[in-house]
Amino acid sequence: MSFTLDVSAAVHHRAGLGRYAESLTRALAALAPEELALFYNAERGISPLAGLEQLPTHTVALGYKPWRMLVWAGQLARLPFNRLVPGAALFHATEHLLLPLRDIPTVLTVHDLIFRHLPEHHKRLNRWYLNATLPLYCRRATHLIAVSEATRQDVIAAYGLPPEKITVIHEAADPQFRPQSPERIAAARARYQLPETYLLYVGTIEPRKNLTRLLHAWEPLYRAGEAPPLVIVGKRGWLVEDFYTALEASPVREGIRFTGYVADEDLPALYAGARAFTFLSLYEGFGLPPLEAMACGTPVLCSDTSALPEVVGDAALTVSPTSVDAIREGLRRLLTAADLRADLRERGLHRAAAFSWERAAAETYRLYRRLLAP
Repeated sequence: MSFTLDVSAAVHHRAGLGRYAESLTRALAALAPEELALFYNAERGISPLAGLEQLPTHTVALGYKPWRMLVWAGQLARLPFNRLVPGAALFHATEHLLLPLRDIPTVLTVHDLIFRHLPEHHKRLNRWYLNATLPLYCRRATHLIAVSEATRQDVIAAYGLPPEKITVIHEAADPQFRPQSPERIAAARARYQLPETYLLYVGTIEPRKNLTRLLHAWEPLYRAGEAPPLVIVGKRGWLVEDFYTALEASPVREGIRFTGYVADEDLPALYAGARAFTFLSLYEGFGLPPLEAMACGTPVLCSDTSALPEVVGDAALTVSPTSVDAIREGLRRLLTAADLRADLRERGLHRAAAFSWERAAAETYRLYRRLLAP
């Protein structure tokens, strides 16, 4: 009998969901290797998680959309999928997709309800699917994990669930995110042809990340010599036309650098080499990039909304993400005040150290045991 985790998001490298599934799984594997098993949708070209090949693993092989529809149909029909996870004593869905199972407890991690808060920033079909399925999955799961108290309160308000059904277990930055040597910083800067001083953003390019307002706030500061070039690390997402239109019209377009693909091992050095990190997202269920930046010793400017204040505490400068003037003043303060940056660097290192995947795994394991207690 085992605790079986769905790691589909990890093997498919689905951004934040994938990082959560892989980081939690690796930490649990270190904590209780004899009790862990894995499950994932093994589409063509998918490889197992490196270093975890010894764990018992079960798979299906369907396209992403057909698999999601099949799981939903199984839940509606109350058709158990137990044969897909033989020997499971408990099943943990690490993304918003809960297998219908009978006679074993199930745990569902809820990352956010962004599709409800910002429906215009979601793909139409994905918004439709989540609106139809997530309430059902939340009701059917034995217990929920929310990655922040903000997300927990969202779920309670949206679906009327009893508070005791939801446990908050915070995410964490990977241990590779830590202060870097000058040599590593210089090497990464040279590899991606970056200037010696730069302002950094890391994340998908999509409307929720609020890059158009960041651009408008940064432009006059750059023209006045108060801000360095803006470096954007992240892949192009969806509904990005407004941002790229604003970018083409920018009078200081030459001051913006896109790195393209950045290898995971280079990210800590890019964080550590930045004068400051900015993350003005309109809504986050947790918000991992600010925590990664703080763990690398980089001062952070981020939004004062959703889960971000819960993550950064008093270790970052926070502003309203809907006010270009507030963003600009925050950037000006952070970029021109060396004493403020030094203070936030120390606060950030201390704050980031309070989050760890070892702690998250221990709390998750205790929850598993509690759900199995007679």
